[in-house]
Amino acid sequence: MISVRELTKIYIPPGEKKAKRWLRRAASADERRPAADQVSFDVKRGELFVIMGLSGSGKSTVLRMLNRLVEPTSGAVEVDGTDLVSAAPRDLRRIRNSTINMVFQHFAIFPHRTVLENAAYGLQVRGVDVKERTARATAALERVGLGDWSHVLPSSLSGGMRQRVGLARALATDAEVLLMDEPYSALDPLIRRDMQDLLLELQEQLRKTIVFVTHDLNEAMRLGDRIMVMRDGKVIQVGTGSEILSCPADDYVADFVSDVDRSRVVTAETVMQEPLITVGPDHHPADALEKVANAEAHGAYVVTGDGTLVGAISVERLATATKSGVTSLQGLDLTEFKTVEEGTRLMDLMPLVGTCSVPLGVVDKSRRLIGVIPRAALLKALAHEGSTSHA
Repeated sequence: MISVRELTKIYIPPGEKKAKRWLRRAASADERRPAADQVSFDVKRGELFVIMGLSGSGKSTVLRMLNRLVEPTSGAVEVDGTDLVSAAPRDLRRIRNSTINMVFQHFAIFPHRTVLENAAYGLQVRGVDVKERTARATAALERVGLGDWSHVLPSSLSGGMRQRVGLARALATDAEVLLMDEPYSALDPLIRRDMQDLLLELQEQLRKTIVFVTHDLNEAMRLGDRIMVMRDGKVIQVGTGSEILSCPADDYVADFVSDVDRSRVVTAETVMQEPLITVGPDHHPADALEKVANAEAHGAYVVTGDGTLVGAISVERLATATKSGVTSLQGLDLTEFKTVEEGTRLMDLMPLVGTCSVPLGVVDKSRRLIGVIPRAALLKALAHEGSTSHA
């Protein structure tokens, strides 16, 4: 949805009328240091992509170049195949009105307009008639939990509620891309958490393409499908939260993530192992028992030929079935197991590990068994807290 190539921004000092001449003159000077330095990345359609870095890293500059609120010095930006850098003013206005919307840190709502009028403002600018924009703004306010506040002025709202108005305005336009510039940094921790929950809930429903800027690592790890870490205008690393935690690109990233609670970021997919023992539904209990005993295991998963999970059976039940003369596993109680999906965070799966005769199973959305998490693997992953190895 978004493609960025070698995007660079060098701020020209006030009063310098000849920008190109100044750039040549300052070519070797420290003052020419870019705020964004040849930044390249892609954002998939429907992805929540986080740009993270400390103050001065260039993250907000990059975000604002995505809709040309800041003009790039050089480089390319494409949104849904449209070249924004070379877009004429009329085309740029159309793109801002229909394709891209922005949610600012300090709400950017009008104090003299009601909540409903603020939510409808983007549609008003677009020229949508009163009836339609009122209906769409009302629906957006309902989505963010402000349906009963439409006729109130912003002065009556808390900070979190004002940020909900800004989000509702973006949703009302039905723009495909949302740019969010540290939208929650001014909020109290509990309200901030609520807003993060709301964003994740809305993203699950709407699947917008979102570029979200933050300096808060925990926020980035919680929200981002992928994260881009910036420093001094440069991209240091792009990856999922788990990838960045497990394989930091350099000492800077390793130090940055050293205090992160891995259990809240690392997922089942990262720590799972190949299933040690699987058997088919047609397996004879005696053969399955021998297989389990040879591996000194406590049980086995039962899967079909394509890996679809049927169930699991303990060594005790296999022994009982063998003595009873049962000829296959079909019809036996195969319910003694627990599973999670691959994206489940460690903190959510910890209570499940070690509670059954087979290790905790990891399944994909088609219920295929793709891995298991033995208790030792979980403990090993948690023991890496603060001792991350460098890539």
